[in-house]
Amino acid sequence: MIKLTETQTIVLSAGAQRPDNIALPLPKGLHGAAAKMAVTKMMMHGWLQKVDADLRKSELIRRETGDGHGTTLVVTEAGLLAIGIEPVVVQTIAAIRKRAAEVPALKPLTPRVGTKQAMLIAMLQAPEGTTMEAMIAATGWQAHTVRGAMSGALRKKLGLVVTSVKEEGRGRVYRIGQRD
Repeated sequence: MIKLTETQTIVLSAGAQRPDNIALPLPKGLHGAAAKMAVTKMMMHGWLQKVDADLRKSELIRRETGDGHGTTLVVTEAGLLAIGIEPVVVQTIAAIRKRAAEVPALKPLTPRVGTKQAMLIAMLQAPEGTTMEAMIAATGWQAHTVRGAMSGALRKKLGLVVTSVKEEGRGRVYRIGQRD
């Protein structure tokens, strides 16, 4: 087992807990010549590695290369082993964090055939539209339930645009309009 200094243990442990095992920022109080010496020694042991920084991920930069790029420090597998962490465990944790951060792709919602919701959609898609009274009669629901279904299930969940227009002789007529 390799004997690590307290500073080396802190730097490697902190890096092992960050995404992609980034070793930066260095601990408070470690700067200047002391930081350079500690990092150089850990790089000689193979515990840290200098890699190109991904500026799109806002990774901390150790040094700028002059062409708009920079380098950062990453804890290597040897560095993880030096503090007693199996690299497989770190990779698994990183994969779990990455998966949790991903937004699941929304699958398009489609109403089931033969339901009252499907009946409402068919009535609203008719060129002449439909009235509240016709929807109440067809579904057997009360008016507030029909309005709630149009607002919640059709508009919010299915993304349909329900429009209403007051027509002479028919009253308020509802239709499914075009999406924005």
